[in-house]
Amino acid sequence: MSVTDIAAFGASTLASAAGAASNQIERQVQSAFSAVLEAAGRQGYASAAPIADGAPVADAAQQAWDDWFGTRPERYASQASPEKLQQGFGAIIGKAINEEGYADPKGFLAKLNREELATLQSVHSLADPIHVESLTEEGALNLLLPPPAQVDIDADGITHSGAGRGIRFPNSNTPPEVVDAWDSATAGMSWGERSQFELKMMLPTLLANIEVDANGQFIGQREPGDPDYRNPMAELGYSYRDTVQSMIDALDFQKEQMPRDQYEEQRAFWRRFGEELEATGAE
Repeated sequence: MSVTDIAAFGASTLASAAGAASNQIERQVQSAFSAVLEAAGRQGYASAAPIADGAPVADAAQQAWDDWFGTRPERYASQASPEKLQQGFGAIIGKAINEEGYADPKGFLAKLNREELATLQSVHSLADPIHVESLTEEGALNLLLPPPAQVDIDADGITHSGAGRGIRFPNSNTPPEVVDAWDSATAGMSWGERSQFELKMMLPTLLANIEVDANGQFIGQREPGDPDYRNPMAELGYSYRDTVQSMIDALDFQKEQMPRDQYEEQRAFWRRFGEELEATGAE
């Protein structure tokens, strides 16, 4: 093995370890802030684990935020003082817990000063300043949660953060057995590798709301709040295993039109995820 090979192997091993640790830390922060939400009478992550017996919820939340922030130096590298940002958001978390901000997020946000709102804007990488009066309940609540702990409270498949909207998988409504299968299947992947599969898992919701004409031409897209908007993933009888099989079928159909290594890599992942779903008893 050459020096180059050794270096490449080392980099790959470190990336794999980082990917596994990333999944674990994300689940920890989701569990900690689910406890915060439950204390405020709200639903957190379906996959959340209980926090340690006797551990104060506020302390668990602060520790989870600090742990997660420490794994994301690249996300906040452009900030003049990442440490100040970390401390500023931590202070807002404590304030929100003490002042029932998670029960009434819009009311709480309305009392924050300009510097505190700017901190929330930076933590969530929002392009525009926050205008509290225009926010939805979900958009307001998620500003008070670390990015990986944000929740989809209306189960439309879209996670609102301030005025921004995004998709994620797993999200707060994903069944715990599916999350376990996902974490096992993606263990060792980098964020970039994982994100391409996350997007594909959300295709059922995205495609269900595309409108086409009689010739199959795109003519529009239904948005959350529209009367005929659908999130198939929230409907009774939705099957993650069927979705995975459809991914495999689509790859097999396109096999001759894509590079062989890409086909084999993606098919291996979907097979692995399907096997993990079966092992956890997920539908």
